[in-house]
Amino acid sequence: MNSSYYKLPLDTFGIVKNKDIDSCDLKQSIVGFIHLITTSYFGECTFDETFGCSIWNVDFDNLTSTNKLRNTISESLVESIASQERRLRRVTVDVNIQQEEFKNRGSLNRIKKRVDIRVNGVISRTNEEFACLERFYIAPLSF
Repeated sequence: MNSSYYKLPLDTFGIVKNKDIDSCDLKQSIVGFIHLITTSYFGECTFDETFGCSIWNVDFDNLTSTNKLRNTISESLVESIASQERRLRRVTVDVNIQQEEFKNRGSLNRIKKRVDIRVNGVISRTNEEFACLERFYIAPLSF
């Protein structure tokens, strides 16, 4: 039952040259694929326009409430992960958004929204509980 999966980022030159490339276990492979989903915007992959999530549609949206952003991101990720990552079932996504201030050397400070995404589910093949955490900064503001 120990399967080996390619580790991301994929070493395409190693594959073409028939070299041994880094591999990972099932959990790490799922975490990597979820990372691909969360870092891709809809339409980025021309072979599948539905691959990705809506985080990047709201990246510079400073007018929408935090609750609406949380719901938009959560619903998009649940749908994308459930349809794209078939090795997981009973997928739930918890999104937490907080503002963080970044102090610069000068007088200007920046505020960014930090998005913490916790994905939970069950690995279909092994019935093991699965959890991973993704973290992004969006909505750059400065004052």
